[in-house]
Amino acid sequence: MKTSIALTKLKKRGFTLIELMLVLVILSILAAIVVPKFTGRREQAQLSAAQTQISAFKTALNMFETDTGSFPRGRGGLQDLMVQPRDVQGWHGPYLEDRGIQNDPWNHPYIYECPGKHGPYDLYSMGPDGRAGTEDDITSWDNSKK
Repeated sequence: MKTSIALTKLKKRGFTLIELMLVLVILSILAAIVVPKFTGRREQAQLSAAQTQISAFKTALNMFETDTGSFPRGRGGLQDLMVQPRDVQGWHGPYLEDRGIQNDPWNHPYIYECPGKHGPYDLYSMGPDGRAGTEDDITSWDNSKK
């Protein structure tokens, strides 16, 4: 007798298949509305983060140039902002905070070239596609002057 009472109580506590399907449909509709809005925000936040980081690099590069009389040379020049190069006089770094040189928001390294094609140096992120020279690159120079 006790077993049949326990089974009756269990049946009353569960959800029907229709109730579960209704909940899944509602959650799917909400996800279809909300997810695209957050996706656009994430991309916007990543672009903003890359622009901010490039701006911080530019400030550090200008401080390096003020102290030493020139910008770091070559492709690995951003490392010179953290560790004093052997052949540079007047270095008063490190010029960046403890986190140092990090990858861009898409986990690609920032590209630094000195001398640059667009100024004394070129500094850029390859952007979301990870390919240099495409329209989604985030650069230290003004791209509208092409």
